[in-house]
Amino acid sequence: MNNLTMKDVDVLSHLLSGEEIACKKARVYANTLTDTALAREMENIANAHAERFSALFALLGGKQ
Repeated sequence: MNNLTMKDVDVLSHLLSGEEIACKKARVYANTLTDTALAREMENIANAHAERFSALFALLGGKQ
């Protein structure tokens, strides 16, 4: 178990929310863009947000 304070948990929760929203938006953009190069880049951005989400979630002691 991590020795996180309530403030730490609050900050991590806020960051998780932001990463989740950014990932979802990037995936929507990737699916709606008609330029394949831009769509691919947006998918890469979505994947980067998903990786950060997973890393932050792990700090909270979550399992994926």
